[in-house]
Amino acid sequence: MISESRISAELTNVLERTYCASLGHKETGKVRDSYRWGDKRILVATDRISAFDCVLGTIPFKGQVLNQIAAFWFNKTSDIVSNHVINVPDPNIMVVKECRQLPLEFIVRGYITGVTKTSAWYNYQNGVRNFCGNKLPEGLRKDQQLPTPILTPTTKLEKHDRPISRDEAIKEGLIDGDSFDEVADICFRLFARGVEHAASRGLILVDTKYEIGRLDGKFVVSDEVHTPDSSRYWFKDTYEELFKGGKDQRKLDKEYVREWLASQGFRGDGTPPPLPDEIRVEAARRYIQAYELVSGFAFEVIEGSISDRVNAALATLVRQDAAFAVT
Repeated sequence: MISESRISAELTNVLERTYCASLGHKETGKVRDSYRWGDKRILVATDRISAFDCVLGTIPFKGQVLNQIAAFWFNKTSDIVSNHVINVPDPNIMVVKECRQLPLEFIVRGYITGVTKTSAWYNYQNGVRNFCGNKLPEGLRKDQQLPTPILTPTTKLEKHDRPISRDEAIKEGLIDGDSFDEVADICFRLFARGVEHAASRGLILVDTKYEIGRLDGKFVVSDEVHTPDSSRYWFKDTYEELFKGGKDQRKLDKEYVREWLASQGFRGDGTPPPLPDEIRVEAARRYIQAYELVSGFAFEVIEGSISDRVNAALATLVRQDAAFAVT
């Protein structure tokens, strides 16, 4: 585990954006830059961090963690469902097959928690007992384990994600019933694998988001799997004690930043407060710790300018393909 002082030294050496004109049109997401490359797509995990549907700034090493932990999980779950990965030519870059994404995000929850307006606990606190088609009993407490995992989809092509049930998604023409059920089965099996592996590493996989696409007529998992951005992780050894005492769980995910924002009165409306350096450093430490605990590998710090390295790697990809040679 690298030191906080080492992380602090990298506060200005972050990948905020990429630029490679030879790759053509760039699509800028909240966290990733992507380039359509023939029948492939190049995904670049930047160090941007988002919460409450807003880009907030950068976290050192975050993109590398995100990309490498996603690659770990894509490999570990490939026997359950195919994925879109072709190769990982750089710690921040993933080359993938172009696929048609479903207009929904599929969130599997094993516990009731969260501070966002789409989270199960936020909705439960506000009186919701039928959450995305899942009937929730009275008397649940924050961070309580649910009897069985539940699926709570959200829309993904709107300004703000919107929780939606199976019936609503079908009625709105976002997906058909057979496809929804097939995807739900895939998501529950992925979650079960994640829960099993996390437990073996002393962690609880609390909940997670899956993005599913179609490739050659089949469903594939895409974007990321079980990363600290798309998932909540808690420490297993202290869960019961903290839950019984009504205390917050020890977290290894983006929830740390969400909770800080919420404590400042920001939940997505208006202008977000700037992230102080100490919050950025602590968030980076947690991201790195999550990678090391989940994967079992030591995090490798790559010396030098991350922007120079990534942009050089993109240029190398262009040179390797005559169809996109630099003129």
